[in-house]
Amino acid sequence: MKILVSGSHGLVGSSLVPALSAKGHQVARLVRSLAAAAGSEIAWDPEGGRLDAAHLAGFDAVVHLAGEGIADKRWSPEQKRRIRESRTHGTRLLAEAMASLASPPRTLVSASAIGYYGDRGDEMLTEESPAGTGFLPEVCKAWEVAAEPAARKGIRVVAMRFGIILSPAGGALAKMLPPFRMGVGGRLGSGRQFMSWISLDDTLGAILHALEFSALRGAVNVVAPRPVTNRQFTRTLGRVLRRPTVLPMPAVAVHLMFGEMGDTLLLSSTRVQPKKLLAANYPFMHPELETALGHLLPG
Repeated sequence: MKILVSGSHGLVGSSLVPALSAKGHQVARLVRSLAAAAGSEIAWDPEGGRLDAAHLAGFDAVVHLAGEGIADKRWSPEQKRRIRESRTHGTRLLAEAMASLASPPRTLVSASAIGYYGDRGDEMLTEESPAGTGFLPEVCKAWEVAAEPAARKGIRVVAMRFGIILSPAGGALAKMLPPFRMGVGGRLGSGRQFMSWISLDDTLGAILHALEFSALRGAVNVVAPRPVTNRQFTRTLGRVLRRPTVLPMPAVAVHLMFGEMGDTLLLSSTRVQPKKLLAANYPFMHPELETALGHLLPG
């Protein structure tokens, strides 16, 4: 296939582009640069609402991963606005541009997140579960709605609700590693909150599966089939690193350090099942946390 990728320099995108190329696909990048190289890069300006739809002609699929980092900064009102608008404005612009073509790409695989479900305790959540309440569920709902112009055109839209993507190169795991390697890691708050995780390898595999398996559409939970509590995650990471994990961070300390972002990302409980991926026979490479961490953190 001929595939266009936005957010190609992020944690997922920077690994996805070579993975697609290795599968024999022809890949181009959608970049925020007016000096984009013809043939391999296409320029757009999502904040300014500028994208020449003609440049999308001839592509079979678009993988849209661009958006402001959710945990890059403390959530001030301005940062929350940037998080929301970077997702909704860019997605809507891309979906509308695709829909305007007489022969648009057949598939739009667009990022979303399990933040859609909010803080739900021990409840087992699938793609059919309703949205939660709060900032992240509101952002995720608006993010997915922004792709509707493409769906109305008849384009197959897959909203990939990513869980906690595990990679030592970035994201949550990379931030955890320094204190855990020093032996000062520990559970967060009560440790009873569920963490729905997925390895980077399976994240890439799920995207490839969504591109190739035409029956997949709508929301798809991109998580491993066995979520764990924060306490279980902490013990497993310590075991893999051969380090003690006896210094917990109380919930009040999390709140003081990170504010609303910490409450939402670190203390909330979201127990998610990948019902659609399992039904589509996606073969998970790392269904168990310990083997996933052992693969990611050898030695």
